[in-house]
This record gives sequence, structure tokens and C-alpha cells, in this order.
Amino acid sequence: NNNNNNNMKQESHSELGGERALRRTNEKSAGGSDIIVFEVDNLDGEESTGTFTVKLESAWAPLGVKRFKELTKKEFWNGCRFFRVVPNFIVQFGINGDPDIQKTWRDKSIKDDEVLHSNERGTVTFATSGPNTRTTQMFINTGKRNSFLDNQGFSPIGTVVSGMDVVDKIFAEYGEKAQQGKIQQKGNEYLEKNFPKMTFISSAYFEKAGDSTRV
Repeated sequence: NNNNNNNMKQESHSELGGERALRRTNEKSAGGSDIIVFEVDNLDGEESTGTFTVKLESAWAPLGVKRFKELTKKEFWNGCRFFRVVPNFIVQFGINGDPDIQKTWRDKSIKDDEVLHSNERGTVTFATSGPNTRTTQMFINTGKRNSFLDNQGFSPIGTVVSGMDVVDKIFAEYGEKAQQGKIQQKGNEYLEKNFPKMTFISSAYFEKAGDSTRV
């Protein structure tokens, strides 16, 4: 499932393509938090930084939330690029910059969660390549008319509760030009060479609800 992110267009109802930090010293103590902060770089294609915060909702998608937390605890998101950006629709991420790390997750798909919440603007959802194929790829809904994804089985796992203005600054000019197969094979080496302005996650970590302190 290396090259399946070109099947969905905003104007069509085809499937969303793609396979559908916590600091190491704090991994064990942070697993119970439902709040995750993402620090991002290269906003608007410049050397500018920002943060956005995601609140996970286990009641919406327990299997998806469990996987997302697992990936966060393993610092999987660090260095991941937002390799697919369709304005007023979605921003997609979740292929690790190290091909060896990505390979370890390729066959670890999880079963689908029932769609209990709509793909509203700001919700965070696993990308898939068909039923029961969720692994590591995610998208953030930036459009306001993405509810058609609900009937396609895309189950949101949480929502951006702060920093959506930062999400809107994720560099969009590369669009869908990055090839997933090459990202899988060469990781960030391919992306840094060919898409140097691409926005990326510098760090992702758990945070206590109502507290700005890392846990």
C-alpha cells in the first residue's frame, strides 16, 4: 500500500488515499493522557514554528486512539512531514522519516472503528486503503464539507482543540506531488531533497488536560 493517496479528490467521493514527543524519560507516565501537543516547523514554507493540540476521544474510536497513543509514546511522529495538503479539504501525515521504522508498522494494521463522529473541520482521522487497513497515516480535516467521508468508513479519533490557525499554515504549495512509494523507500532523504519547504513535526508529546506541563 505504498501508492494509494491519489484516489480521493475533494470534488469526488472516492476513498481517501494513503494507508488508511513524548520525551523518552516520560514515556511510562504519559500513557493515560488524551491531550497531545504537536510542535511544527516550516509553517508557510518558512522557518517559522507553531503548535497545535489534539484531544483524543476514546468513545469515538477506541482502537484508533490506542494506536495513536502507541505511536506517540514511541516518538513516531517526530520528523514526520505533512506530505499531502489539499486546501480546504485535508492535510495528511504519518509516514516516518526513517524507512526502517516505517517498515516495522507496515503490516500492523488495526481493525476499523465504527464511525460515531462526523469528519468536521479540525477532526483527526486515520487514512486507509480499504477496510481494516489503518496503520500510521493520519489526516486533519481542514474543510467544512467533509461529512461525505463518514459514509466511507473514516472514523475520527479526536479533534484539534487549539492551534487550528497553525494547521491552516501548513505549507500547501506542494499539494499532492510527493510520491508515497518514494517516501516509504527513502523517507525524509527524499522529501528534504525534493520538497525542502514542507512543514514537519519537530516534536509530539502528551500533556495533562488543563495543564501546559509535559507529563
